[in-house]
Amino acid sequence: MSKWYKEKIGCLAETYAGGTPSRSNPEYFMGNIPWISSGELNQPRILQTNESITEEALNNSSAKWIPKNSVLIAMYGATAGQVSTNLIDATSNQAVLALIPDDELIDGEFLFYSLLNSKNDILFLTQGTGQPNLSKGLIDNFSINVPKCKFEQRRIAQILSTCDAVIEKTQSAIAKYKVIKQGMLHDLFTRGIDIQTGKLRPRYKDAPELYKESKLGWIPKEWEVESISSIGEIITGATPPTARSEYYGNEFLFVSPADIQDNIYINQTGKKLTQSGFDVCRKLPKNTICVVCIGSTIGKMALLNKEGCTNQQINSVVCFDSDLSTFFFYAMLFYNEQQFRREIGLQAVPIVNKSHFSEFLVPIAQKAEALKIAERLRLLDNKIHSEQSYLEKMQQIKKGLMEDLLSGKRRVEV
Repeated sequence: MSKWYKEKIGCLAETYAGGTPSRSNPEYFMGNIPWISSGELNQPRILQTNESITEEALNNSSAKWIPKNSVLIAMYGATAGQVSTNLIDATSNQAVLALIPDDELIDGEFLFYSLLNSKNDILFLTQGTGQPNLSKGLIDNFSINVPKCKFEQRRIAQILSTCDAVIEKTQSAIAKYKVIKQGMLHDLFTRGIDIQTGKLRPRYKDAPELYKESKLGWIPKEWEVESISSIGEIITGATPPTARSEYYGNEFLFVSPADIQDNIYINQTGKKLTQSGFDVCRKLPKNTICVVCIGSTIGKMALLNKEGCTNQQINSVVCFDSDLSTFFFYAMLFYNEQQFRREIGLQAVPIVNKSHFSEFLVPIAQKAEALKIAERLRLLDNKIHSEQSYLEKMQQIKKGLMEDLLSGKRRVEV
């Protein structure tokens, strides 16, 4: 096992910031030299840039060439401390600090992961300055733990990059399934399923006799359009007095907008209630549709996966036929966006009150067809949920490995 030592970044890498050619000279931009801005460092690997500069711009500004496989750190603003690597030769603006590793001392990938793992520690050094601005001097004087053996450095970086590859592949799969879901939502809620064949109906343009015009557009002629109030009881939540500590515990879900993310089901909430807290709320059964009707996430929705209640920012729909809760959830997911946009466009604060929400329209399909539609979408959502769970697991594994491997607490064979 090789020994480890602590060393300043400035002793392990050459560091310099870039520059911005004059925007007043149009001949400086739209060239063939990639030019990186700090906002682009939110991606771990940079293969292309949003802007490029000309050779003349490079010669008449403080922009400098950054060799590929360097480590980049954002120094200013919202992305301060963000770490990335450039997989192409490029230049950058002054808000990006380039670190060119000394090949005899440190592996570039090891340096990248070390700084990624140290982001919070680096940003801590800016506390008290009013804003998280870094500097070349601050980075140069920041120390990291380094194994003397380059092979050990490479092995650590290889393990972490393997984790990253799995994470990126999983993220790509999730993105793909979400695109498929959007297409499936469109097809199922404009064409429906022919019960006789089990397939989508022909499109309207191919078989217009199978459709009729409605307030939601062309829909299968067997369908009807009704208000949300016709499919279930609408319940606006409330918050038990926070001064009553006996109301808050860990027994019952208490849903706020922050608890409604991309998953179809709400399984956990940031806050929970005791039995006494639950008793003073409007109780909601499993499979209640919860819809955010106030605030920045207005229109987001999910299904309660077990009994619970919500705060006042959420209107919930308890379907009269609980078997159809999932169908109506997907129907609302598809049709609600435009109706929400229309309502909140009429006022300064993003809010849709209970009476207006109750008037939103949804399609009503025959129950057998509705259940088939819901099942197809639920299977896809289950696949997305499975991939998201795996992604979270891999992210936790990577986090643990970074803490152990980059500190020397856990050693690798050399």
